[in-house]
Amino acid sequence: MRPREPLANLPNLISLSRLGMAGLFVLLEGREQRLLLIAGAATTDFLDGYIARTRGTVTKWGALIDAIADRFFVFAVVCCLLFDQTLQPWQYAVFISRDFMTAVGFLTAKAIPWLRAVPFQSRAAGKLVTVFQVATLAAIYVAPRLMTPLLICVGVVSLYAIVDYTAALYQARARH
Repeated sequence: MRPREPLANLPNLISLSRLGMAGLFVLLEGREQRLLLIAGAATTDFLDGYIARTRGTVTKWGALIDAIADRFFVFAVVCCLLFDQTLQPWQYAVFISRDFMTAVGFLTAKAIPWLRAVPFQSRAAGKLVTVFQVATLAAIYVAPRLMTPLLICVGVVSLYAIVDYTAALYQARARH
């Protein structure tokens, strides 16, 4: 029997702090305050993984909590920006495309019996999408003219990540 993985370790608590930052982003309206929250989310996203790796506390729960916190933060921010009319609907769709398709893929994999054994793991392409998403969110506040080129990068890298995750799932399925 495997020992239980601790949920309340430092990296997981740091990841969970992004949920609070998402809530604060919704409540706050100041440009500087919102930009600080984006910077804080980016910092905690790096910090939680760094601490987990260097302390040897990487867990499946931690990876899941980190991914959920990232998605929740980005989703809250882009929803606010859509409602504030800072983003147009097509820009919103580009921002969430990878996240939407990943959620669909995860639910599909869990619903189909022969795919249930396939582990869902983060991949470099997915991490790169997150980097471009956060950079684009920051650019909205500090360099708005860069938003469109960065958003195009988000779209291209999102498409690559969707293909990459689909191919990885297909290859893993073939091994099981």
